[in-house]
Amino acid sequence: MTSAGTGAKASASPAQKPKLEIKLCAPRGFCAGVDRAIQIVELALKRFGAPVYVRHEIVHNKYVVEDLKAKGAVFVEELDEIPDEERERPVIFSAHGVPKSVPAEAVSRNMFFLDATCPLVSKVHKEAELHHRRGREIVLIGHAGHPEVIGTMGQLPEGAVSLVETVEDAATFEPKGHGPLAWITQTTLSVDDTKAIVEKLSERFPQIIPPHKDDICYATTNRQDAVKVVAPQVDAMIVVGAPNSSNSQRLREVAERAGCARAVLVQRASDIPWNLVGKPNSLGITAGASAPEILVEEIIGAFADRFEVHVETVRTADEDIAFNLPRALREAAAE
Repeated sequence: MTSAGTGAKASASPAQKPKLEIKLCAPRGFCAGVDRAIQIVELALKRFGAPVYVRHEIVHNKYVVEDLKAKGAVFVEELDEIPDEERERPVIFSAHGVPKSVPAEAVSRNMFFLDATCPLVSKVHKEAELHHRRGREIVLIGHAGHPEVIGTMGQLPEGAVSLVETVEDAATFEPKGHGPLAWITQTTLSVDDTKAIVEKLSERFPQIIPPHKDDICYATTNRQDAVKVVAPQVDAMIVVGAPNSSNSQRLREVAERAGCARAVLVQRASDIPWNLVGKPNSLGITAGASAPEILVEEIIGAFADRFEVHVETVRTADEDIAFNLPRALREAAAE
């Protein structure tokens, strides 16, 4: 395991270190959609060479983004930031998905693009389009401003999708017309929060049409379930993830609700708020779906500098899902 620079280290010898039981949540960290998105950038660099352009963060994790930058990826917010003379270089859309206007712009500028949208997000896009074709008014449960929400709402004409963020929103939502209603969700929400919102919508609109299959992705659900098991058993909880990562923020909230008052979100070991964590006898650790395992190891190493640690993995589910890569990169992957 990797030890990290985390400020002044305890001067105590190993025999004097307090003992700490670490319960490591499993599943944690990378999901299949994140793994696929990162592979797409790395394989594009391998096949086409640098630079490869990426619109927005490929996933919400600074460590991952900086690592890909070092390998030759150039991150931009919008396509018009890519110089005209570079328009033949690959441009990759992030795992969160994009509005339809983005690939349309790429086509109009004769750009070669690769879509790293998570297939489970693409599933929500297709649901939205199907509901719209069938004349249904769509309610999207999600967080305003999140790239996934922007991408989903951008699949349809403006005004076709209404955003609901809270139970209070659901209680006051008024349909625009008198036609049928359907609801869809962002894939990275709190399972419990979403359930409460859906219950309120269903109470007010009994005929509202649900997704054919739950929109909250398997990885989000599995990671929250693991936290619900571990959080009541520990004095403090570390969630490894970025502050702009929806699924990571939800893990911290789930830990608090499950009974762990000292639940904190950190990007890496140097961010650990030791004054808040205190001197626990037991510690839970998990990681959001876009956080690499090396950062979990770094944080365990930081605690090992101060405590005599014993690590136990608490596994609540097994994951063996993998998604296909774009055809243009499959040969590079085979090599």
